[in-house]
Amino acid sequence: MLIYAKQPIYYLINNYPQMIKTLYLAKEIEKKEYSRLMKMGFEVKRIPNEAAQKMCKNASHQGFLADVSDYKLYTYQLFLNKKFVLVLSGLTDIGNIGAIVRSAYALGVDAIIACGVKQLALDGIVRSSTGALFDMPFAIVPNVHDVLNDFKMKGFTLYGAEMGGTDIREVEVSEKRVLVLGSEGEGLTSRVLSKLDEVVSISMSHEFDSLNVSVAGAILMDRMRKGESI
Repeated sequence: MLIYAKQPIYYLINNYPQMIKTLYLAKEIEKKEYSRLMKMGFEVKRIPNEAAQKMCKNASHQGFLADVSDYKLYTYQLFLNKKFVLVLSGLTDIGNIGAIVRSAYALGVDAIIACGVKQLALDGIVRSSTGALFDMPFAIVPNVHDVLNDFKMKGFTLYGAEMGGTDIREVEVSEKRVLVLGSEGEGLTSRVLSKLDEVVSISMSHEFDSLNVSVAGAILMDRMRKGESI
């Protein structure tokens, strides 16, 4: 798996150096830092910028690229003993998913399940989450209904984000909870909505259609932390 850009690569260097097979440098760095990297157990190669551009298909690499061990997906049944699980229903935008992963890790979510898709570009999620994906248990399950049924059977309360729902500030959030976020364009399907225990929303001070799903998700995750109504 190829990762590029300084921030996600340094996240891995500082937290998961064992995941890095080869670090490619397409820019000059301080000698002291180069010496430190050479001692970290992975191969370090200097390459010209043209080669770096070709490797990342002309994306912005900032002079740092790395060949990294693949992220290993989890089996979602392992999450049934967690307290706070996030379900992404039909989300496909890798930038949004990465931002959600980063926020989820920062805000105390225990695990994430991406549903309605068969696969996702995990390298892109690593980049857009600035490496936080390696700290977040993540599963991909095509059928969201199986997932919701299993969590409901285990005593979880299912919350879903949708315009017109109860203001999250007025909701007494359960200790065992699942937050479901819908797709960027269509939101949650009627069938998913029928399985929820409560539909929640964010009350806004000014008239506005909606927030970006990653922004709305971060606000809801923060309001649902530790099972408390905030």
